[in-house]
Amino acid sequence: MKYQLNMKHFIPILSLLLLLNMNSEAQQKPFKFGFKLSPAISWMSPDAVDYEGNGSAFTFSWGLMADITLMENYYLATGFNVSYFGGKLKYPHMESLETNGIPMEYTGEMQRAYNLRYIEVPLALKMKTNELAKNLLFFGQIGINTGFNIRAKANDEFSGSNPISGDYSYRENKLDIKDETTLVKASLLVGAGTEYVIDESVSIVMGINFNNGFTNILTGKNTVDSSVDAKAVPYYFELNLGVIF
Repeated sequence: MKYQLNMKHFIPILSLLLLLNMNSEAQQKPFKFGFKLSPAISWMSPDAVDYEGNGSAFTFSWGLMADITLMENYYLATGFNVSYFGGKLKYPHMESLETNGIPMEYTGEMQRAYNLRYIEVPLALKMKTNELAKNLLFFGQIGINTGFNIRAKANDEFSGSNPISGDYSYRENKLDIKDETTLVKASLLVGAGTEYVIDESVSIVMGINFNNGFTNILTGKNTVDSSVDAKAVPYYFELNLGVIF
């Protein structure tokens, strides 16, 4: 519901600014295009019984960015990013094995490190200042960042036991978990930064963004308690380094 409410109010505001831009006499480039590289720290916040966050991951994204002029000092910021996302969870898990033709169930704890990859399309309203120092201006932005899952892997570490056969544990890396993750994620994007104008055609951009996820990125049920849905929301900070023309 929160996602629908944000989009419902966000899109009409952008449409209004686009109409105002048609009558604007500001002498600005209608479109700026550039490239970025963004190191990031990401984590997952679980929202399910007995699920716990178990650490963060250092990741990055890269891609294209664009500023579309709406009116003087106001822009529509968008782009196309390939984003690598990670995080760690631990939760109750049951593993079923067959020993000498006899099925055995081992109950214990799973520690999973997620390695996810997304195509992201941000859409934000960017507000820039005039030059506050020579060739230097500041900006802030707020909007929606939508991501589409193109790869989902995990490194698993399980330890459990069975009253009859005793302890059992295993590790497995690069496990394909595409069917355990959602196709689409969405987050609130908030950011700020600086733009250093080298000349009329080239600027260096540096800023920081916070992506506050508000959609669950996991699917399925817990293997120990089938009444518990797997739920976790993604968060990450990223440092944006880019060149825009």
